[in-house]
Amino acid sequence: MGRQEGNPGSGTRADHSALIAELSALLGARLSTSAAVLEQHGRCETYLPLTPPDAVAFPETTAEVSAIVAACHRAGCPVTAYGAATSLEGHHLAVAGGISLDMSRMNRLLEVHPEDLNAIVQPGLTRVALNEGLRATGLFFPVDPGADASLGGMAATRASGTTAVRYGTMRENVLALEAVMSDGSVIRTGSRARKSSTGYDLTHLLIGSEGTLGIITELTLKLQGVPEQIAAATCRFASVEDAVNCVIATIQSGVPMARIELVDEMMVRGFNAYADAGLPEKPHLFIEFHGGPKAVSEQVEAFAALAGDFGAEGWQAADTTEGRNALWSMRHKAHYAGQALARGKKVWPTDVCVPISALAEAVLQAQRDAVQLGLIATIVGHVGDGNFHAGICVDPEDADEMRRAHDFTHALAETALRLGGTVSGEHGVGLGKQVYMNAEHGAALAWMRAVKSALDPKGILNPGKVLPPETES
Repeated sequence: MGRQEGNPGSGTRADHSALIAELSALLGARLSTSAAVLEQHGRCETYLPLTPPDAVAFPETTAEVSAIVAACHRAGCPVTAYGAATSLEGHHLAVAGGISLDMSRMNRLLEVHPEDLNAIVQPGLTRVALNEGLRATGLFFPVDPGADASLGGMAATRASGTTAVRYGTMRENVLALEAVMSDGSVIRTGSRARKSSTGYDLTHLLIGSEGTLGIITELTLKLQGVPEQIAAATCRFASVEDAVNCVIATIQSGVPMARIELVDEMMVRGFNAYADAGLPEKPHLFIEFHGGPKAVSEQVEAFAALAGDFGAEGWQAADTTEGRNALWSMRHKAHYAGQALARGKKVWPTDVCVPISALAEAVLQAQRDAVQLGLIATIVGHVGDGNFHAGICVDPEDADEMRRAHDFTHALAETALRLGGTVSGEHGVGLGKQVYMNAEHGAALAWMRAVKSALDPKGILNPGKVLPPETES
């Protein structure tokens, strides 16, 4: 495995002026080449450099997406879907230029079927807006990656988040899709039925493909009943090892946690600096329980007993809606709290996922690597399913610091693979994790290339993502 180097947006771009004129005739003012709009769509949340597209299209219907992609196919022009731009591996950056397809105007909740526990939505609808639209039904959509991401982007990146330990990831919560393929044709995959044994599973092929195989224009989602009772709390431990071992024991004991999040001492320092959280600078677990009153009481009691075995202290309950919202809002702002530790720097985020039994070893190794490399790095994690995140504070103009950050992410990926895990449990591949695809997938990578070639023979859908250049694999 090597390191990802260089500016992903560098290189000569083709002239797409004729295509832009064609799309302008189709969309009118909803096709923009304004410098401000291009810059907005060329930015991301992390250290990756500005990479503006050549134009930004704002479709409002599947038919318009189809027409745009068909035109790009004829012209051999790259087209990159753009949602809420909350991804952390540069998935939405148009690194080869071309058209940025902004899906934000396709943001409707189309149908709700309470009796079947599902809903049909457009891809630009965000998860918060969906749950607001469901409020009167007593149902909710449980996948919570933290950011108010678009549901199309969440499916495209196979997002998960704080509630995945109980409710699963986007993979488990999408029943069906409508998608525009690379030639502009429109397909539907799956149905509102809970299961099927017919044909190839194109739904789950597209989920997690990061817009490289097709562009999602509609989703059918599973819903859940709002729990009768919700209880949340925080507690702290003397060491990360104690906190992680408590998590392992909890999961292995079968306690049905709704959320169980690790926050290491450096991340706590960030919360204190960013939001004056007033937390003791020790490792914490942020936890939540869902169910009926009796069930929640039993879950809290079972967890408290296990946590006591690992020296937990400072139990702080968050039983009100306001208290829970404040707790999870703080957790969801970890990226910005990390920046507060080194103001003026960017955060280089990365994540891995390992078998739950290997979690303590992986987290402790990551902490040791950060210290050895002289880096400011936070660790947070959806540790109930073995997934944790590191955020490294970097100055992109400091070549030495960037080299050390590369070394850290490289070591973390190697640790995850050595322990039988994956180089990303949540963030996805995008630009940053391509270099590890061969080490993780081996001979299967060639078959991934074959799928890409079959579904996108001209290579126009989000080029430069997921699959590394063949010279690097």
